[in-house]
Amino acid sequence: MAEKIVRREFLSRAASAAFAGAVAAPFLSKLAYGASATPKYELLETKSFSSPSNYYYGWSSIAKRGDELLVVASGGREGHVCPFGRVEMLRSKDNGATWTFSQVLYDSPIDDRDAGICVTDKGTILVTTFTDDGFVDLYQEEADLRAQGKGRPESWSDGRFYRWQLACQRISEEQRKNEIGSWMFRSTDGGITWSKRYSTPFNSPHGPIQLSTGKQLYCGVELWTKEHRAGSAISEDDGQTWQVNGVVPTRDGDTSAQYHELHAVEASDGRIVAHIRNGNPNNPDENLQTVSKDGGETWSTPQAMGLWGIPSFLMKLADDRLLMTYGYRRAPFGVQARVSDDHGESWSEPMIVYGGGKTVDLGYPSTVQLDDGSLLTIWYEVQEGWFAKLRSCHWTIS
Repeated sequence: MAEKIVRREFLSRAASAAFAGAVAAPFLSKLAYGASATPKYELLETKSFSSPSNYYYGWSSIAKRGDELLVVASGGREGHVCPFGRVEMLRSKDNGATWTFSQVLYDSPIDDRDAGICVTDKGTILVTTFTDDGFVDLYQEEADLRAQGKGRPESWSDGRFYRWQLACQRISEEQRKNEIGSWMFRSTDGGITWSKRYSTPFNSPHGPIQLSTGKQLYCGVELWTKEHRAGSAISEDDGQTWQVNGVVPTRDGDTSAQYHELHAVEASDGRIVAHIRNGNPNNPDENLQTVSKDGGETWSTPQAMGLWGIPSFLMKLADDRLLMTYGYRRAPFGVQARVSDDHGESWSEPMIVYGGGKTVDLGYPSTVQLDDGSLLTIWYEVQEGWFAKLRSCHWTIS
């Protein structure tokens, strides 16, 4: 029977865990943060842009298609875990100055979570998500307490309890289990019409990438399998079908079940650099780095970067440097970025793209480079109350 993996179960312990140092020393000396100075950068504008604003938006991704920016996110939510998550898209034709009202792309009977996006070199839009029923346990816990006269009205109003009760009753338990999976949607007309969902072997928050070979590569992890492998899948037909082409090995002492939320980039020399959100006791909540020099067929053993903050989004800048942006759930709460000018062999000191966060419920940034060379980074953030907004920062880097 498939084993259900609760992807973020390690967060509470990782937040207080000490840094571990049992890594390969020669590689660490190259990858340790601060290998080069912080580049000069300028923050131009930071703002919220999700609409409607009375929902929780989480785990967003951004892509550029021609003169249009596309953002996908898990919207329609009441909180970090709830029955109402759905995949939504927003568009901008003025480099993020203004955005459309969100469009619902997919709304299953259970929770549709992290939304990733990739625009292929043919202009096809690929959108990813995964569906989960973790909200049922939260509802059942409150239902059991209410049956004992011990309900929690401060967090569970009668209205909220009733909404969740109805949501849990939409389909049977067996039907809910059949809805769980990692999914992709495909549009060849700019997002006007979409394919039916189809399953993918791996999942990651930000989705696949386009390779210079014309193929697409999807680095991620298996969800709800006993092995919970991390690896890559390749598509040779513009994202219509996917085949596993490589598996990431585990470090000594690690389990692949604690490798999470991969993202990759193709460097200018052809190597593929991927980052892994690590939940193992060794280097908890740090990014690990793995490299493939054969299109994802083989991957190096992940190495610690000495870099706290997760998960990482990777991209190649117009000048061939690599940029990583990642959430930072320590003071200053927000979003940070680093660059590499040697194809990921080393990374700069951090740039604080945003440091004004008030809680740890924020992050999952992704970035695009605009035609004028400036950057637009987006993320989600709870600023006050329960609702998370989509946020953006327009900035430049020298």
